[in-house]
Amino acid sequence: MGRIVVIGAGMGAMAAAARLAVAGHRVTVYERTETYGGAVRRFERDGFGFDTGPGLLHLPAVYRDLFVKTGKEPLEDRVELTQVDPASRHVFSDGTRVDLPNASRAGTLSALDTALGAGAGERWGDFMVRAREAWDRTRRPLLEEPQPEDTSVFGREPYPALKAGFLRRPTTTLGGIGARELRDARLTELLDSYAWSYGFDPATAPASAAVLPYMEQTFGTWYVGGGIRALADAVHERCLKRRVEFVFDAAVVEVLEKDGRATGVRLADGETVEADHVVAGAPPQALSRDGVVAGQRDDRARPLPVGTGRVTLCLALRGARESGAVHRTVVHGAEGRPTVTVLRPDDPALRPDDGHESVTVTATVATDRAPEWRAVAETMLAAAGSAVPGLRERLLWQVLRTPEDTLRETGVREVPGPALAGGAGAFLPAANRSPIQGLYRAGGWSHPGGGLAHAGMSGALVAGLIVEGADFRGSR
Repeated sequence: MGRIVVIGAGMGAMAAAARLAVAGHRVTVYERTETYGGAVRRFERDGFGFDTGPGLLHLPAVYRDLFVKTGKEPLEDRVELTQVDPASRHVFSDGTRVDLPNASRAGTLSALDTALGAGAGERWGDFMVRAREAWDRTRRPLLEEPQPEDTSVFGREPYPALKAGFLRRPTTTLGGIGARELRDARLTELLDSYAWSYGFDPATAPASAAVLPYMEQTFGTWYVGGGIRALADAVHERCLKRRVEFVFDAAVVEVLEKDGRATGVRLADGETVEADHVVAGAPPQALSRDGVVAGQRDDRARPLPVGTGRVTLCLALRGARESGAVHRTVVHGAEGRPTVTVLRPDDPALRPDDGHESVTVTATVATDRAPEWRAVAETMLAAAGSAVPGLRERLLWQVLRTPEDTLRETGVREVPGPALAGGAGAFLPAANRSPIQGLYRAGGWSHPGGGLAHAGMSGALVAGLIVEGADFRGSR
């Protein structure tokens, strides 16, 4: 079997490394920072703990498959998984509130009718039927198969929008769907919040982004005991058990190439490491910017047209979590204010004792400018007050994390979103197989895109391409 070098220790890269090691390859991971996990990090202080990347898990089947395939061991033997119910509480800009149950279509429609008025559930249900059509059309080719050389088929919009009518243009964006089909400002806010949570602006995201709420509401929302960082710990431990070697504080500065094929890497200290295959787990645009890929000939390693990043407030609170508190509250913005997500995990591992609480508040912002971060933090804190009673009186301290922190930890300011069809193909990430033979890509910036589940899928696709070669037809 071959020698494989993996650049970066993000979730997709580690998923690929574990699978390749099980297949008999000698795998070494070189990570430029001091730890693994990529954007899946934890901030700790004074006994409080906070997830600084994603806080919830969707499609846990991806990681269940990883653990079975790399050790015949259930994921639940390594981490504690709990369904979050209600999946989310929504506080709309007009003050209306609604709790949406976890993975219950009937429950969701009933809750919307009760909170927003008769007919709201029916309109959302009709929308979800069309979203399912888009999901069924794209799930296999866009998530479970390697990206083909000709991606033009993905440029066509799979969402079956309503007929436009005489002299009316068809809707091509998610925002257009909300305005035309949902006919309720609060339902539109609900739809938009799913796009923002994945880093997409609904005004520019293609209509196929309708698969995002469908995916969450169909397959459920899960919490990992100890925080999502515990999942990164488990994947790292699985890699070690499969004899994957990790080298931290070791930046790769060049992918070595001969006769059009990757032959290894050069490290920042000048050491060269030979390899039969190289897996780039770092963002392709960061590698290209830093000159890592020889000649920068990788024209498909383009950034997604998202231009958004994550702002996070870590809040340490005195006082116990009140009875009836929900895990996730989405506070919808108005008059230009961002939509804010408040996570309140009832997890003893993330607080010093039962007389305190750790709360994480996140929002998505544009990364083409650097706003006054203190003003952004104040806006987010005010919004979080709608989810946490007596928030300011309970606040011990807060820590603000901006896209600059994401840049330091991952190499880019932006947070990648999942691959989406439509939009003339502009929302497709880089293919797993690069134009340089023997060089592959894994992780959130690679096919099938960002998010914990999608990153895990990218690792499975890369492992399949290396192990099975031209015969590989996709993950199952």
